[in-house]
Amino acid sequence: MNQLSYIHPNAKLGANVKVEPFSTVYENVEIGEGTWIGPNVTIFPGARIGKNCRIFPGAVIAAIPQDLKFNGEDTTLEIGDNTTIRECVTLNRGTTDKMKTAIGSNCLLMAYVHVAHDCIIGNNVIIANSVNLAGHVTIEDYAILEGLVAVQQFITIGAHTFITGGSLVRKNVPPFTKAAREPLQYIGINSIGLRRRGYTNERILEIEDIYRTLYIKGHNVTNALAIIEQEAPASDEKEQILHFIRESKDGIMRGLS
Repeated sequence: MNQLSYIHPNAKLGANVKVEPFSTVYENVEIGEGTWIGPNVTIFPGARIGKNCRIFPGAVIAAIPQDLKFNGEDTTLEIGDNTTIRECVTLNRGTTDKMKTAIGSNCLLMAYVHVAHDCIIGNNVIIANSVNLAGHVTIEDYAILEGLVAVQQFITIGAHTFITGGSLVRKNVPPFTKAAREPLQYIGINSIGLRRRGYTNERILEIEDIYRTLYIKGHNVTNALAIIEQEAPASDEKEQILHFIRESKDGIMRGLS
């Protein structure tokens, strides 16, 4: 370890962890092997960082929540393997709701992202510069949020979604979709992202047909779900979409207008 950094003697660092000058690692911290901690990083108690991560200057990891109800609970901030945290990202610990904030493996959080307490972020998620997540937000695998997106508390953003820069997310965003405009609207499915991940044209068209029924044909959500259930071919994607919408008690983003 660099003599200009501070590592608490009770912190647990794996093999080949490198901590650059002027960084601070507090007690009750675990860092997996091969992870690089850049200069001027602060890692507070409760951090659980995976293997081969990269954390860039100015990042603040596992600070206590910005929640006035927080009362010093023993909570954690978890980061999976191979995840990159860029400059000045702030990641807060959980509260009694989930007892943790979690970021998956193979994620990229670009500069100035803020992830509040009790957020759960899946694997292979990309969050671009200056995105702000309020507390209790869930982002599923392979979602991409462009810069300056702001997400309201208790929102869920589905897998394989794409949210355009500057969007305000106040309703849940179903999987496989693209979202834009103000207020946030469905503008199609994320076909480019799906092709990059190996989805066939046939599967993409089936997903598109489901959302055409939901958003384009003028049905209300209840009727659209009944039609999709009866008429759409059986598939994992169909079940994923139906489950997501049925679990979205506070509603999903609107359709094209």
